[in-house]
Amino acid sequence: MEPKTAAELLEINRRFYNEFGDAFAATRRRIQPGVSKILETIPREISSDWLDLGCGSGALGQIWSGQGRTGSYTGLDFSGPLLNEAEKVAENFSSNSLQLRYRPGDLMDPEWPVAFGNEKFDGVLAFASLHHIPGRENHLRIFQQIHELLQPNGRFIFSVWQFQNSPKLMGRVQPWSLTGISAEALEKGDTLLDWRYALQDSVNRTGLRYVHLFSEEELEQLAVESGFTVTDHFYSDGAEGNLALYYEIKREQ
Repeated sequence: MEPKTAAELLEINRRFYNEFGDAFAATRRRIQPGVSKILETIPREISSDWLDLGCGSGALGQIWSGQGRTGSYTGLDFSGPLLNEAEKVAENFSSNSLQLRYRPGDLMDPEWPVAFGNEKFDGVLAFASLHHIPGRENHLRIFQQIHELLQPNGRFIFSVWQFQNSPKLMGRVQPWSLTGISAEALEKGDTLLDWRYALQDSVNRTGLRYVHLFSEEELEQLAVESGFTVTDHFYSDGAEGNLALYYEIKREQ
């Protein structure tokens, strides 16, 4: 993908999360069933350090702390409104045994891992965030960077949207002509969706979001090329339990 096209796609999402961040956060104050399933596989009695990429408004950090976990949980997100809400949550859920912290960061910045210095993590999470990253070269770079941030035997657990399984969401697919971006400049799976929501006493508005639709084959190829071993994958979420695809991949050494 040409850098100009990637930048235009990113601008769509930056504009969305800056303009609709508060309203979006109001719809994301609970974790999805697939995330709950993942949490059951992460031992609570062992102190560990985890990084959450695309942490949003802090819903997972709140659950993480409430489960009595120890070690550290670091949330990273590029949206100011979402991080502001996450930090407010952290004030009420901090403890002496868990370091709960949030940082601004953009996965499209090739230097985003530099902020962690030599710090290594036992696990990295990325729920519903990777599908907003344009371009296969960026997907591969991010997978490789996460591999380097993990301890040996560290786990990378993520989910990507499978909106094609929802007739309602498919009805929200919009033509690229609304953006001025040529469909020929895009990669297979790149999709424009509208988003409709209004907070109480606010004007109902419609926003646009860029989403990349990942296939299982695509994700497994990215895992192999970046040095991971696939250990599990499953579908979850939504009325039919198939609105998101979850993967767990592992750094062996």
